[in-house]
Amino acid sequence: MPSTSTRTGTRRTRRPRTATLRVALATGAVLAVTAGCSAQVVTDPAGAADDKPGTGTGVRIEPTEPASSSPSAEPAAASKPPATPSAKPSKSASEKPAPPKPKTVMASGAEGDQVRELQARLRQIAHFNRAPTGYYGSVTATAVSSFQAKRGLPRTGTTDTVTWQKLLGMTKKPTAAELRPPAAVKPAPKPDPRCMTGRVLCISKNSRSLSWMIDGKVLSTMDVRFGSQYTPTREGTFKVGWKSRDHVSTLYDTPMPYAMFFSGGQAVHYSADFAARGYSGASHGCVNVRDKKKIAALFDEVRTGDKVVVYK
Repeated sequence: MPSTSTRTGTRRTRRPRTATLRVALATGAVLAVTAGCSAQVVTDPAGAADDKPGTGTGVRIEPTEPASSSPSAEPAAASKPPATPSAKPSKSASEKPAPPKPKTVMASGAEGDQVRELQARLRQIAHFNRAPTGYYGSVTATAVSSFQAKRGLPRTGTTDTVTWQKLLGMTKKPTAAELRPPAAVKPAPKPDPRCMTGRVLCISKNSRSLSWMIDGKVLSTMDVRFGSQYTPTREGTFKVGWKSRDHVSTLYDTPMPYAMFFSGGQAVHYSADFAARGYSGASHGCVNVRDKKKIAALFDEVRTGDKVVVYK
């Protein structure tokens, strides 16, 4: 910058450099305000140690930019924290939890005194029209299903806790005669002549009966069932080849208790299915007995080698 001088006579006097600098600084401050920046004056207690050589003012000018000039600045509303998702609505106090599923008390395949009681109670209210057998087969399941339908219960055919309690409330405890009613005594059929000598299992297809005979005398008689037309029970004179108290069929995987084999795989044995379904079913060729007590006693009496006669 050119120096400013005044003449006094022949002597030129110079304006002090410090005054010139102050003017320049003031001018720069005005320009800075005009340009949109704010000037901040910071006094350095150490003097002009950090100034450029020759300034020696002890003052620094530090421009600062307004917050609004930053491109990343956003409105205050944008800085609000994100809204948290609302919690799931709680279940209404009026909603009740689903009731527990009833437990099974008896189902198809069950066997024993409780099944016999079930059948006797169903018989009291005309849902089971046979003598109790103690075996829960298709006939019993149908009777239970009928009872459930009439009482507005799910028709499952299975006796659950709800069905059982409903039945207990509608019936009385069965008597001994109701649990095991005496069987109707049928006249013994006239035996085949081949049955009149020796120890014989005399089996008649026409009367559907088995008579245990010794030397022409009938010692016991029981109902029997035979094979279907596709698996007929063979007729003729045979001998008991072997016995198996707790036999299970290897061909059909079904129980054959008190089995007495007389012709290949055909045997006289107890049938839970016969006890439950009666003559609505058939065997695979065996002679089925439905009275478990009688067949158990017969099994103990019959010996290997005893005669078996099957006839019409």
